[in-house]
Amino acid sequence: MPGAMAGQPLSFRAFLDARPAGCEYGYGNGEGLSALRDREFPRLRGITYLDHAGSALFPESLLKAFTDDLRNNIYGNPHSQNISSKLTYDTIEHVRYRILQHFHTTAEDYTVIFTSGCTAALKLVAESFPWIPEGTKQPSSRFCYLTDSHTSVVGMRGITASINVLSVPIKPKEILLAKSRLPAEEQNCATPHLFSYPAQSNFSGTKYPLSWIQDIKSGRLCPIEQPGKWFVLLDAASYVSSSPLDLGVHQADFIPISFYKIFGFPTGLGALLVNNRIAPLLRKTYFGGGTAAAYLAGEDFYFPRKSIAERFEDGTVSFLDIIALKHGFDVLEKLTGGMEKIKQHTFALAHYTYTVLSNLKYANGAPVVRIYSDTDFSNPDAQGPIINFNVLDENGQVLGFSQVDSMASLHNIHVRTGCFCNTGACQMHLDISNEEIQRNLQAGHVCGDNIDLVDGRPTGSVRISFGYMSSFEDAQTFLNFIIATRLSNSDAEIPLQSVTKLTTESVPDDHLSFNKADKLSPTLQISDRELGNIPSEAETTGSWQPPEPEAESMRAAVSETAVPMCRKGGKPITVTKIYLYPIKSCSAFEVTEWPVGNQGLLYDRNWMVVNQNGVCMTQKQEPRLCLVNPSIDLKQKIMVIQAEGMDPISVPLEDKTGKEAVICESKVCSHRVKTYDCGERIASWLSTFLGRPCRLIRQSSDMKSKSHQKSTKGLSSATNISLSLVNEAQYLLINVASILQLKEHISARLKEPSEIEELIRRFRANIVISAPESFEEEEWAEISIGALQFQVVGPCSRCQIICIDQQSGERNKEILQSLSAARGRK
Repeated sequence: MPGAMAGQPLSFRAFLDARPAGCEYGYGNGEGLSALRDREFPRLRGITYLDHAGSALFPESLLKAFTDDLRNNIYGNPHSQNISSKLTYDTIEHVRYRILQHFHTTAEDYTVIFTSGCTAALKLVAESFPWIPEGTKQPSSRFCYLTDSHTSVVGMRGITASINVLSVPIKPKEILLAKSRLPAEEQNCATPHLFSYPAQSNFSGTKYPLSWIQDIKSGRLCPIEQPGKWFVLLDAASYVSSSPLDLGVHQADFIPISFYKIFGFPTGLGALLVNNRIAPLLRKTYFGGGTAAAYLAGEDFYFPRKSIAERFEDGTVSFLDIIALKHGFDVLEKLTGGMEKIKQHTFALAHYTYTVLSNLKYANGAPVVRIYSDTDFSNPDAQGPIINFNVLDENGQVLGFSQVDSMASLHNIHVRTGCFCNTGACQMHLDISNEEIQRNLQAGHVCGDNIDLVDGRPTGSVRISFGYMSSFEDAQTFLNFIIATRLSNSDAEIPLQSVTKLTTESVPDDHLSFNKADKLSPTLQISDRELGNIPSEAETTGSWQPPEPEAESMRAAVSETAVPMCRKGGKPITVTKIYLYPIKSCSAFEVTEWPVGNQGLLYDRNWMVVNQNGVCMTQKQEPRLCLVNPSIDLKQKIMVIQAEGMDPISVPLEDKTGKEAVICESKVCSHRVKTYDCGERIASWLSTFLGRPCRLIRQSSDMKSKSHQKSTKGLSSATNISLSLVNEAQYLLINVASILQLKEHISARLKEPSEIEELIRRFRANIVISAPESFEEEEWAEISIGALQFQVVGPCSRCQIICIDQQSGERNKEILQSLSAARGRK
C-alpha cells in the first residue's frame, strides 16, 4: 500500500489519513454516524448495503414525519375546489418551490413537471421536443446522446426514429475532440437539436463536465457538424443522489430526476425540470384530466392550461407522494447539513475503498480486481461514489459477477451486478464489441440475467456505491470480504478435477416410450451418451409420468443387498438414500420407499412458506426454515410439521382445489404457479416459530400441468416437464463419492471438518447414489432405477443454501467458496 495506508490499510486511522483535502467524514452535527445509523436505519444492523446508486434508503424520521402529516391532515384531490383539495394544491405548489430551491434556482427560470420517474421524464422530452424531421425544406433536427448513457436515454431514439429524426451516438472521447465553432453562416440556423449526457455515469461514477451545458448552448462546442440551435438534456438522476446541482450556474434545458435516488421514498415519483425559455416551444398531442382550460367533446377543439406544469401533468398527480418529498428534503437537510457535505462524505469512502482495492495483489503480483474507471478518484468534482470492477483470479481471468454476488450475499453485503442499464459504458469499459452483444443474445444472455461469462469473457461487472448513511465500517466490511475470499489460503485452491467442454446432444424420441414401471429399485443402468458437464448434483426427470390416481401404487424400494447392473466393470452403483422435501426450503424427510407422482416424488415440494406479501421465503432469507421438520403420513393422509419448542401440527394431504380454497398466483424462480392458502392455524404456528409474519401455501393440483412447466434440453423439444414448487427439475441426484472428494478438499480449510452425512444434506438431493468413481455422473445422460427410467436434464446451478448447516441453520461461507474454487464453474 502506498503512503499512509502502508501499515494497517483497513484501520480507521488509515482511512482518516487517506482522505483527500476538503473531504470530511460524517456531518459534524454533534452526533456520530453510528448513532445516526442506529436511530434512523436500525434495519441495516448486520447488513452492508452498497447499492445506493440503485436506490437510497429512507430514514425512520422521514417515514414518521410523513405518516404524522397524513394522520393530522385531510388531503383531497387537487383538481377539486373544497378545503381539503385546496390544501393539497397549495402543498404541491410549495413542494415545487422546495425542489427548485434545492437546485439553487427559482420559478422564474424553471418549471417542475411531476412524472412517474426519470424514465417518464425522458420519454416526455422525446415526445414534446420541437423536432424538425427529414424531408422538409428546413434543415432537419438531430438527437445526439453520449454512449455512456442510461437505457432510458438511448431509448428516446425509438421515438425520434418514428418521426424521421436521426439519432447520433457520441462517445465521450469524441465530444472532447468536437469542433469548437460552426462557420458564421451556419450559426443563424434555428433548427433545434438536442444533446443528452449524464452529469454522472451510473456505470462508473465518472462526472462529465457541467461546463459542457453552456459551451454547447452557446455554440462553443458542437457535438456534430450540423447547423442549428443546440439544447441540452442533463440526465441528473445518478448525480443528484450524492452531489449538489446548481441550476443557477449550469442552466441545462431539461433535467430529469427520480426522487427515490435521493431519499429512498417515495418510489415511482420523478420530475422533469424544464427551462422556461424552451417550455413554450414544447408540443403536446394527448391531453388528460386537469390539463385543459377548455375543450369540446363533439368537435376538435382543445385549449391547454396556461401553466406548463399543469399542461403536461396528465390526470391527477401522485399527490400524497409529492407531499412526502417535503419531509424528504427537511429530514435530509437536518441529518446531513446538505448535499455538499454528502458529496464530501461519500467521496471520502469511495476514494479510500478504491485506493485499497486497486492495490490488492496476489502472491504472484497479479491484481485481485480490475477497476473500470476514467479517473484516479482524486477529485470529487470528477468522480462520484461509485466503484465498478470485476474480481480476477491469480491468472488474470475474470470471476463471473454472479459468483461474486452469491459470495457477497453470504456476508450480508448488497451489491449490484450486470451492465446496470448502461450497455454503452459496459461495452466501452469491458471491451465488448457489437458483434459480441448480439452473439451473447443468441447464446441466451439477456440484460439482467445471471449469465456472467460467455466463452470465458465477462458480460458485465460488479458495482458498489456509497450513500449519505454509508460508514467506514461498510467500506471495511467489503474490503475484508474481498481479502478473505480471494487472498486467504489462495495458494491452496486446487481444482478437484478438470472440466470437460460443454456439449449438448438430443435424445432420440424412441427413448421416451416404454412400459409402465412399478418400482424404483436400486438397480442403476447408465447410458454413456455425453449430455455434458453435469456437476455432482444433477437434475433428472422421469420420462414416464403415471396418471395421478395410480401414483401411490408406484413404489420406490431401497435394498442395500441388491446387486445392481452397471457399466463400470461390475462395480456396484446403488441408491443409498431417498429424500423428499414436502415444504420448499424446509427440512428433508428421509424414506426407504416412496410413491412416484407425475411431478417427481409424491408430495415433494408441494408446499412453500411465503411472507406477508405472498413472496416465497427460502433459506437464503430465513435459514431457520431448515429447522421446520415436515413428515408425510400416507395412511392418515396428513403432513405433520414439528420444530423445537413447538407443539406438532398437522396439515391434511387432501387437495382443497375446487372446494373452499381461494386460488392465487405465486412465483418460484420466475415460474408462475397456482397456489392456495393453508389457513390461519398453520400460518400462526409458522409465524410464531420464525418470528415474522408468514403463511403456508400449496400448489393447486388442477393447474399443475399448465402453470409450472420446463422445456428440457435433454428431451425432445416438444416435451414439457411438469414441475412442483422446485426451481428447475423433478429430481436432484448426488453421488456420495463426489461429496467425499469435496470433503477432502475443504477439510483443510474448515476449523471443524464436516461429517459426510451433514455435507450430503446441504445439497438437498432427492436421490443419493453411491458410485465407484467421483464425478462419473457428469458423463451420464440416462439412468434406470429398476423399471423407472430417468433422463438427465442438466446441471444444477450452485446455490448459497449449501452454506447452511441443515441441522442447526448456521451459515458456513467456506463451503460455497471451496466448491467454487474446486469446481471452477457454476
